[in-house]
Amino acid sequence: MRKAIMVPGAVSPAGHYSHAVIANGFVFVAGQGPADPATREVKGTFEDQVRQTLANLRTILNGAGADLEDMVKVTVFLSDIALFRRYDAVYREVVPAGPAARTTVAAMLNNIDIEIDCIAALPERPQSR
Repeated sequence: MRKAIMVPGAVSPAGHYSHAVIANGFVFVAGQGPADPATREVKGTFEDQVRQTLANLRTILNGAGADLEDMVKVTVFLSDIALFRRYDAVYREVVPAGPAARTTVAAMLNNIDIEIDCIAALPERPQSR
């Protein structure tokens, strides 16, 4: 079974795609960047942009019933691989324990320095009686 998810309050997709799709107990989240959901502006330091990107990811995961701690695979796209250490330091603050498997690549991004997509496992719900 497959269910497309659009989360109120999240940054609107730039094209014809869902924020996320739930399938077989997993949440597949489309790439998220550092835009502020209210203004669509990108502002602040690179570290601020990493935090905003992770906040945007969390908003969508929460809307699908998961959180950052449920991520099992993360792909990070950086405009310059030289930003890796700065990105990684913020990631460690925001996702401190049991980090997901992660791939980081340099990519040509459209006027942003970071984009992240992920796959998360939906938390198991207690059996109802």
